[in-house]
Amino acid sequence: MPGIVIALIILIIIAFLIVVSCIKVVPQAHAVVVERLGGFLATWGVGIHFKAPFIDRIAKRVLLKEQVVDFPPQPVITKDNVTMQIDTVVYFQITDPKLYAYGVENPIMAIENLTATTLRNIIGDLELDETLTSRETINTKMRASLDVATDPWGIKVNRVELKNIIPPAAIQDAMEKQMKAERERREAILRAEGEKKSTVLVAEGKKESAILDAEAEKQAAILRAEAKKEATIREAEGQAEAILKIQQANADGLRMLKEAAPDSNVIQLKSLEAFAKAADGKATKIIIPSEIQGMAGLAKSIVEVGKEG
Repeated sequence: MPGIVIALIILIIIAFLIVVSCIKVVPQAHAVVVERLGGFLATWGVGIHFKAPFIDRIAKRVLLKEQVVDFPPQPVITKDNVTMQIDTVVYFQITDPKLYAYGVENPIMAIENLTATTLRNIIGDLELDETLTSRETINTKMRASLDVATDPWGIKVNRVELKNIIPPAAIQDAMEKQMKAERERREAILRAEGEKKSTVLVAEGKKESAILDAEAEKQAAILRAEAKKEATIREAEGQAEAILKIQQANADGLRMLKEAAPDSNVIQLKSLEAFAKAADGKATKIIIPSEIQGMAGLAKSIVEVGKEG
């Protein structure tokens, strides 16, 4: 009896282990290809699954995330017979686990070889300069070609990038010399353009200075003319005012003389004074009316009597 119990316990444990081994949990972003008796049975997605013991087996576990493969540099020859090394990076994703499991023996190696042959075909139609300046075009062509070729394998190629393009050492030296010459040429052009702009600015500055000088001289001339005009006006106004005052004084003198009612002798004496002022020591000959002459003689006699007294 004890032996039977032990055997029964062992059988129960074995059965439990078998049942547990038949329970499978598929995590996120994974898939499992299951075979029954050597043939494809199903593709398990995320979740818990049960398989029949002994007749079902997991053929392949597949990662559904986008994957990146960096392939080593491949020698390629351009259209103008230049050999260079180009390494590529391929971004791909498994879309059909069944095709991925049964489509090709070694998918990564297959993609690598397919990438190398496709790259050689594309670069063979391009010259060196086109290869160096057409990375985006090459990437697009390679992605389209690889995507079509890997579709039967359940693989979708999302992107292909040329990581490095390494031309021969002689070509690199020539390119560096060409770049140096181009930089020197651009530097000379920039220096010449700077000198040209400087000359233009200096000329424009001189022109502007001459215009400003001419404008200042014009303003100064206008101010001088206005000042001269103002002085002439003030001088004329002063002369007019002086004449007006003289005329006013004469008029006042005549009015006062008229108000004094002078006799004929006083008038004749004033006339004599006027003739004396008119002569002012400059006239050589003065004609005096007879009435004033008589008055002059009278004045002389009065002066002489004054001296004797």
